Amino acid sequence: MKIAVLRETSDGERRVAATPETVKKLIALGAELAVESGAGASASIVDAAYADAGATVGDRAGVLGDADMVLTVQGPDAATLSGVKPGAFVAGILSPYANRERVAGYAAAGLSALAMEFMPRITRAQSMDVLSSQSNLSGYKAVLDAASEYGRALPMMMTAAGTISAARVFIMGVGVAGLQAIATARRLGAVVSATDVRAATREQIESLGAKAIFVENVKGIEGEGTGGYATEMSDEYKAAQAELVSSHIAKQDIVITTALIPGRPAPRLISDAQLATMREGSVVVDLAVEQGGNVEGAVAGQVVERHGVKIVGHRNVPSRLAADTSALYARNLFNFISAFWDKDAKTLVLPADDDITKGIMLTQGGQVIHPALQS
Repeated sequence: MKIAVLRETSDGERRVAATPETVKKLIALGAELAVESGAGASASIVDAAYADAGATVGDRAGVLGDADMVLTVQGPDAATLSGVKPGAFVAGILSPYANRERVAGYAAAGLSALAMEFMPRITRAQSMDVLSSQSNLSGYKAVLDAASEYGRALPMMMTAAGTISAARVFIMGVGVAGLQAIATARRLGAVVSATDVRAATREQIESLGAKAIFVENVKGIEGEGTGGYATEMSDEYKAAQAELVSSHIAKQDIVITTALIPGRPAPRLISDAQLATMREGSVVVDLAVEQGGNVEGAVAGQVVERHGVKIVGHRNVPSRLAADTSALYARNLFNFISAFWDKDAKTLVLPADDDITKGIMLTQGGQVIHPALQS
């Protein structure tokens, strides 16, 4: 089985879908690896490192020729994959809700598209969960980005000239990114608080030494979605949460928002009126800016200022730590491939009735088959 690794073409994408470590492991399984020249350059991996690991390094046409599987970070258009075999797998973070035409192109080309971000949240798939691995580092980077924009120190400092108070950091949305943001802000010495619509996260927040900010005694909370994801809240809960957040946010120096709902625009967590209550020089980091944003006034790819508050809206935050996020992402892909590897045939075999297969396969046999994309 020939596995091709492409150089990413999306604007600002610095990650790569395989590293010399995973190339060696895939070759040990019996696969043939071909890597496009320059694929790892933005992640600090030179072509020679791939060649030393046993891969063939060449131009795109040569890499894709007769490929049985293509590994990508962000999926390319079907036209870019000319030369791969009919029925070949294309695995990556394919963003199918936002790229339905691209998915249709995969189907028309006879490719089997695998959306790794659709990996089900089940125990045996934890090591394959690309959203968790990438979000973990996004939460970390969000705190560093906030600290770089914040014009003051984060920890309390006692000096001969007086005491500097610790910064107050509020995390909204306590998934993988939010938990890492809490831990990072705490390590930097900030006073941290956090909130989430899922009541089960209270214990996680407090275990990290942060203060849990929750709406109490309100019926209609619908925050516990399937697979650990959040869902929409009831109107009553939204109103109570807005009131609670408004009173809390006015006292914060840094706010980091991480709330996303799969297949839906990001929920609005902070309004312009709430921003206006924050003090001059405060910072808000919106990790959901590319899905519409949690913060009113956030602009994807920019740091803007409203009411004296900086709103940080960097695109593709995982790519800002490309060496580490690539290493984790590549291991996610290897763990997936190795779990379904037929040692005798030396190829990838995905049983149609497997929960993982059903969760991630978008196209097969010329058709779009994923239920979420049928409408």
